[in-house]
Amino acid sequence: NNKKILKKLSKITINMTNSNFFIVGKHAVTEALKNPNRKVIRIFLTEESKKSINRENQNKNLLKNVKVFFKTKKELDKYCKNEQILHQGYVAEVEPLVSETLKEFIMSKENITLACLQEVTDPRNIGSVIRSAASFKIDGLIVKERLYPDTSKTMYKASSGAIEHLNIFKVSNINSTLKFLREKNFWVYAFDNKSKEDFADVSWKGNNVLLFGSEGFGLNQKTEKYVDYFVKIKINDKIDSLNISNSAAIVFHHINKNKKIT
Repeated sequence: NNKKILKKLSKITINMTNSNFFIVGKHAVTEALKNPNRKVIRIFLTEESKKSINRENQNKNLLKNVKVFFKTKKELDKYCKNEQILHQGYVAEVEPLVSETLKEFIMSKENITLACLQEVTDPRNIGSVIRSAASFKIDGLIVKERLYPDTSKTMYKASSGAIEHLNIFKVSNINSTLKFLREKNFWVYAFDNKSKEDFADVSWKGNNVLLFGSEGFGLNQKTEKYVDYFVKIKINDKIDSLNISNSAAIVFHHINKNKKIT
């Protein structure tokens, strides 16, 4: 019996270790160090990046409880060899964040604005959307768990540390999630450039979900029955559409400003 228990415990330990992953980039690593909910296992720095952390965070010893290893720029390059991104002298091994569920979250707040990505898979776009959502105080981002690149260095770098400041809800099914939220008094607004209604004409009161489809294919047809309103960003009619990260930034900024006014 004891041997069986030890085997089970060793498997759990291995699984926990395997769940750790690396992130790179000055803002991604620094914000992870500042986040009390993020466990940073170890950090690799150049001599210059260590000086930068200490210089820019003089009132906080961000490296106090972290194993720090000094590397050359060339030694850190291997952590980015598969992605076209720069580490800037900062690499960290971190544990995944543990966050509350969507059901728990919506029970604790009012006038909630959630963004939802359907079939959006590009890590740079997702990271940029996360950065905009956190910047303009969107309450959370809903993503499909199977498509969300949760250990992507590219996504973390594109979010520029904002991922540490946003609730991200990974769900198994977007349609059933939208159905559930509608039952909980949320309005679902889908962004579709074929729509005639300008999103800027909406009052944006109460609980709302902002649904964005993939750049190539738009919204899934099966999802449309869970949408209350189709809206669009009015742009120059000579231009076909905006990149999803640009669209999201415009929408998030407008809604955040609108909420402050009302």
